Amino acid sequence: MNDISPGSGDASAAPRRFSVLRSWKTAPYLVGSGTAMMGDNIEHVITYWVLWEKFESPALVGFQLISHWLPFLLLSVYAGSLAERFDCRRLIQIGQIMFMVVSLCWGILFLTDSLQLWQACVLLVIHGLAGCLWGPAEQMMLHDFVDRKELPSAVRLNATFRSLGILFGPVVGSALLLGVGATWGIFINIVFYLPLTLFLIRTPFTGHLRSGSVRTARTTLMQSLRVLIDVRHNRAILGMLLLAALASMTIGAVLQTAMPVFGGILTPSGGDSDFTYGVLLFAMGAGGVLGGFGLEATGWIKAVPTAAALAAAAMGLSAVFFALTSHLWVAIVMLVIAGVSKITAESTEMAIIQLEAPAEIRGRVIGSYAMFGPGMQTFSGVTVGVLGTIATIPGAVIIGGTVLAIGAVAIGAYAVTGRRHT
Repeated sequence: MNDISPGSGDASAAPRRFSVLRSWKTAPYLVGSGTAMMGDNIEHVITYWVLWEKFESPALVGFQLISHWLPFLLLSVYAGSLAERFDCRRLIQIGQIMFMVVSLCWGILFLTDSLQLWQACVLLVIHGLAGCLWGPAEQMMLHDFVDRKELPSAVRLNATFRSLGILFGPVVGSALLLGVGATWGIFINIVFYLPLTLFLIRTPFTGHLRSGSVRTARTTLMQSLRVLIDVRHNRAILGMLLLAALASMTIGAVLQTAMPVFGGILTPSGGDSDFTYGVLLFAMGAGGVLGGFGLEATGWIKAVPTAAALAAAAMGLSAVFFALTSHLWVAIVMLVIAGVSKITAESTEMAIIQLEAPAEIRGRVIGSYAMFGPGMQTFSGVTVGVLGTIATIPGAVIIGGTVLAIGAVAIGAYAVTGRRHT
């Protein structure tokens, strides 16, 4: 039993850095998560380009955003209840198979030149549902891999490898699009989902080894939402949920959405705005990767609400300074800081959620974080649209960043006060 027991070792020992990467039993999980996230982003690059070329529909562009994030908003808590009831390996594999089937269908439709608008909408929705199903089960697996002291490290490393996928997915997607074309590129993309799928066939971890049981009672969609009532007295959990929602609605996907505008503003005279746009996107992604590995190497950040709140506030302030500057090098530095702050805030929030959640409702609490975090990005387009119309796009980023910074400090104070009184 000792060779498959998660988190074995001296419970009193100091947490090991890069602990999940030290074992062949768990390291492939992080790599597989990174390649799967890369496949997710490769699919976005290829399919979004084809859909625009074929339909040139602004409404479809909006539907792409909604179909990706709305399942997280509506179904993440229910997906968390499924992660409590069933083997998390199989739930993740179902999600990965859904991704692969979607890529296969895109490829067949591209190859036969038979793509219709309704088919595109169906595939976009299935893709969003796959991501929603994957999320809570993915986090439950981390709880099996390490003991309580090393859990923040596992969460941070998982987020870092996902950031690697997000960073290099568009690069690989563009290379496939230019090198072999959209049809063969989307077929090749299926390969990126295989490492995680195959690893889960042989791993003994289920997401339930540490808790010692699997909840068998069925939970309806409405019953699953009662988890918010169950945790209403835990200010640490509520604070992290509010922090995730605030970041998603103020900054969220706004920076990435608005980046083409800043690419034009910050491009030096005679320069290439497309190149500037690419540099800006890369800067924030690189900040997330460097931040994740740097924080793990130093061990400076602890899983406490104060750290999450300050990191979120730093993300807001760096976004404000980014929007205010007219110098490209300053903008790049601010985006790197924003990337570091983002991964610090999100990984710390998730670690707190994992540590504070009662074992019997952990999946649903994790799902509620996905609902408040990624799910709330459904409304980020409304935020940038309304504020951008009133105050210009840079003004929208300044307002959003300011609200995030102030709100994060207030939420941090709320969460810390609650911990001191419990």
